Amino acid sequence: QAQLVESGGGSVQSGGSLRLSCVASRDTFLGRCWAWFRQAPGKEREVVASINSDGTASYANGMKGRFTISQDTSKNTLFLQMTSLRPEDTATYYCAADSRRSCRFGTPPPSHLATWGRGTQVTVSS
Repeated sequence: QAQLVESGGGSVQSGGSLRLSCVASRDTFLGRCWAWFRQAPGKEREVVASINSDGTASYANGMKGRFTISQDTSKNTLFLQMTSLRPEDTATYYCAADSRRSCRFGTPPPSHLATWGRGTQVTVSS
């Protein structure tokens, strides 16, 4: 089974930017739906954004405009460009994908995706 590996997390000040990356460990993994989730301490995991294999991107409320999801299908890599970061964006960010289900019509719930990364920590200080 393919694994997803995130990178790019770190500590930034409020207003800063980070770019997260996620790569599938197996070249033959063909994700149909890819997504970024995040989970802050004591809170439920929430979707940030998703992108379908046809390039259709969806964002959770309040995420569009500051966050941009993109993919490089030739490299089986997912990205999340985050700008104007706020302390409330502090969380562990997870990459997830599914090879069968589509997310063309909106952001998916966590149960929609079968393959997950281990997460990368993003900390935003005020």
